[in-house]
Amino acid sequence: MLYLVFKLLHVIAVVLFLGNIITGVFWKAHADRTRNPAIIAHAMGGIIEADRLFTVPAVILILVGGFGAALVNHLPLLHTPWILGGIILFTISGIAFMGWLVPLQRKLAQIARAAGGDSTRMDWPRYERLSREWAIWGLIALVAPLLALVLMVLKPI
Repeated sequence: MLYLVFKLLHVIAVVLFLGNIITGVFWKAHADRTRNPAIIAHAMGGIIEADRLFTVPAVILILVGGFGAALVNHLPLLHTPWILGGIILFTISGIAFMGWLVPLQRKLAQIARAAGGDSTRMDWPRYERLSREWAIWGLIALVAPLLALVLMVLKPI
């Protein structure tokens, strides 16, 4: 029974984690299409807040649920290939998120806020350059846990 509780916690946290990442990508793209710095600043602030409220707690619950389920079920973490692969992919996602995405999100929000709602005051070249970096690191931060999800479900190795 304890195994199932950990597994359920893990699955709920994964849904929350991936859902928030995917939703953040949508809202940034949606705001960027407006070319309105006030909307962009608002969306970036919401993405940053959602990461604080949903992504970070989900990471903790993913770890507690995943490690708890593996340990209760007597699965060796480093000698079960699909678990080790998932840990490596989840770590890659975390490094991309903390090392690049979080600082980029803050810079993007700051650039948009500095324009004060005036698109003529927006530093578009810098914003667009940083947005391209955000997209690259965001893709890494999203694809890695999606691949981890595939490993967890299919257990191919």
